[in-house]
Amino acid sequence: MKQKYNLIANELRRQNIRLSHLRKKVLEYLCQNPNHPTVDEIYVKIHKEVPNLSRTTIYNTLHILIKAGLLRLINIEDNETRYDIATQNHGHFKCEECGAIFDFNIDIDSFPIKELTGFKITDKNVYFKGVCPGCLLNIKNDN
Repeated sequence: MKQKYNLIANELRRQNIRLSHLRKKVLEYLCQNPNHPTVDEIYVKIHKEVPNLSRTTIYNTLHILIKAGLLRLINIEDNETRYDIATQNHGHFKCEECGAIFDFNIDIDSFPIKELTGFKITDKNVYFKGVCPGCLLNIKNDN
């Protein structure tokens, strides 16, 4: 966690982006909780420690991190925006039972996409939905 935080903090400094106390708190949370949190999850956890934190500050901080290339926005569900501190290309699996999101390695660049020749691709995402092994076991044990 500390290594990821330091790498991101150094990159923000390199890009002349000020790391205020509130931004540090959001970044610390993201590094400590790489579970693809929503803004509300971030707010609820940090607001206890920092009562003057607003959702607007969180949104602004997330936007800065995305613009700097240090955070990814993911939309697995239409009504749910989550944030991913892991910026390398990878896929996501969302369990439809418990709601957990799991990362998995995939070579996104190896997909043959002849239909998009001449297009400029700015983002690549692979999402799967289903039931995770833990929930499958619970479902099996309930039956």
